[in-house]
Amino acid sequence: MRLALLVSALAIACASSASAQAVDGPNRLFQGRDIFGLRAAGDPQVRPDGGMIAYVRTTQDIMTDNGHPSIWLIDPATGAQTPLAADDTANLHPVWSPDGTRIAYISAGPGGAQLYVRWMATGHSAKVANLEQAPNAITWSPDGKTLAFVMLTPVPPQPLGAPMAPPPGAHWAEPLKLIERLTYRRDGAGYIRPGYRHLFTVSADGGQPRQITFGKFDEGGQLAYTPDGKSLLFSSNRSKDWERDAGESDIYEVSIATGAMTQLTTRKGPDQAPTPSPDGTKIAYVGFDDKGHRGYDNVHLYVMDRDGKNSRVINGDFDRSVGRPAWAADGKSIYVDYADHGVTKVARVSLDGKMTEVASGLTDGAEMDRPYTGGEFSVGRNGLVAFTMGDAWSPPEIGVIKGGKTVKLTHLNEDLFADKTLAKVEPLAVKSSFDGKPIDAWLVTPPNFDPSKKYPLILEIHGGPFSAYGPVFSTDDQLYAAGGYMVVYANPRGSTSYGDAFANEIDKNYPSHDYDDLMSAVDATIAKGSADPNHLYVTGGSGGGALTAWIVGKTARFRAAAAQKPVINWTSEVLTTDGYNFMATSWFGKMPWEDQANYWRRSPLSLVGNVTTPTLVIVGTEDHRTPPSEAEQFFDALQLRGVPTEMIQVPGASHGGLAERPSQAAAKAAAIMAWFHRYQ
Repeated sequence: MRLALLVSALAIACASSASAQAVDGPNRLFQGRDIFGLRAAGDPQVRPDGGMIAYVRTTQDIMTDNGHPSIWLIDPATGAQTPLAADDTANLHPVWSPDGTRIAYISAGPGGAQLYVRWMATGHSAKVANLEQAPNAITWSPDGKTLAFVMLTPVPPQPLGAPMAPPPGAHWAEPLKLIERLTYRRDGAGYIRPGYRHLFTVSADGGQPRQITFGKFDEGGQLAYTPDGKSLLFSSNRSKDWERDAGESDIYEVSIATGAMTQLTTRKGPDQAPTPSPDGTKIAYVGFDDKGHRGYDNVHLYVMDRDGKNSRVINGDFDRSVGRPAWAADGKSIYVDYADHGVTKVARVSLDGKMTEVASGLTDGAEMDRPYTGGEFSVGRNGLVAFTMGDAWSPPEIGVIKGGKTVKLTHLNEDLFADKTLAKVEPLAVKSSFDGKPIDAWLVTPPNFDPSKKYPLILEIHGGPFSAYGPVFSTDDQLYAAGGYMVVYANPRGSTSYGDAFANEIDKNYPSHDYDDLMSAVDATIAKGSADPNHLYVTGGSGGGALTAWIVGKTARFRAAAAQKPVINWTSEVLTTDGYNFMATSWFGKMPWEDQANYWRRSPLSLVGNVTTPTLVIVGTEDHRTPPSEAEQFFDALQLRGVPTEMIQVPGASHGGLAERPSQAAAKAAAIMAWFHRYQ
């Protein structure tokens, strides 16, 4: 209880401080309460003719302490904006009809998530069906008469043994819960309702949904109609032992009229995002050849004939992962996104593999507490590219490419930042002490930074571990800097956006020399002269939490640490995570009972006997990726050893949602700074 109250108290302290500032005058620095004022643009959808863009604008509701998505329209020629679905419900996932006269979208309110259509000429919306479960992957048929989507079909398990019936008026305990599926919980969703995800269609004018696929399999990902409107393309793993092979999937075609199914790809490895060419003769998709459960593989762009024959990789020599394939209107090239050196970009790929960069600087508003790479884009038939753009001082906005130049159409945070002095973020050159390999890093300096002074330094580490940071807006980093700290963050070996070999430096060997890369980033920062080498601190989340715990077991150079949602014991992690069907095989190659020595060697718990650094441990109570038991093991071990430690449990927070609620995001950063300040 005390731990949960600490989070609430910190949130109240942030609010009280902000109230005092309102009386005394504006605070020129970014503060925790400012998180409630942030707005982010996402999911841009260009009208087929390129004349309008629909996008999702997410604001933060201070009364409900949550993000609130609404759908807006923006004219790419003038930048004029109009609300399309902006009410008390959550409106998201807009999809234009082929003729641009309607938009399908999801509206989620007290009655659940429902599928709606807006008629643009009249401005009226109508619910097209009463759905029992939330739909996703909404797709229009080519003639605009039908909508396809994916939805869960519940299949309750049969009870094990005959349950007794309670007498009339009795109040018995809830019945036993039987779990029989391999996948029974997911981070962010918790324990999932038993059933299977299948394809449905429904009239765009409203009607009764019709189930198209069946069986004890999950369909998902991106859906696409074939241009003749007779079939749907989707990705699934429909093999006998499909749940045990999380990395496998193939492209399928299903006849809407008969339900007849054809498997179009057969290779070992994931095949996803089927996208038919405008003339219907080819299908683009993304995937890779599974090379034996490596930690990381580049995702490539493929094209095959309509019937699945003549499959070929288009960009096999391109040493980056690509995604979101979208055909150009002439069918001669395909747009994709990719990340390169921490920067997300859009490229147009010709069918002979030539790549031309179209846009750069994409950002994602899903996790604004830390500077992860990401972003979204779409393309109109006239070639208009709309995307979420931003930088280290701006959350995602909507941008377009005009005449080869980027034009920002929205300025959602202009008022919030008008009187704020934000921290500066600049690239930092680093060479690893292990092998001299160049390591990308970024240095965040406090507002009104004076290079002649000495500042405490925070090393902030990304998770994944197969992910990347970039020059992207981060509430954590801005708050740390406003609190007087310099911050350095880096992409050590194992990070994505640097190619296959760099990512696989940690394959079956994590943590390892990524530690040396991170220490080199700290040393490079100190060498610049303003970071105080006697006041160093370290924090990170998920994989970054694991590395934080690893670091304090390897060195005592940091005055204090904060391990957020860490992995501490790899044996317990791979058997309690929601991804237990892939983590052991992909990241270790063997099960814990087959190679316990290796699991222990790579566990931060194996180094806990060396730890003297005061360490704060943070985890969400509903974390199913790195469960609370991981954080608790580290906290308990440090307590037993007498190392100064405290634990914060964030009520109701999942792994991916540790900082999703604005008050908790502010409180988390405040708690970390308070912990570091205690050990200055």
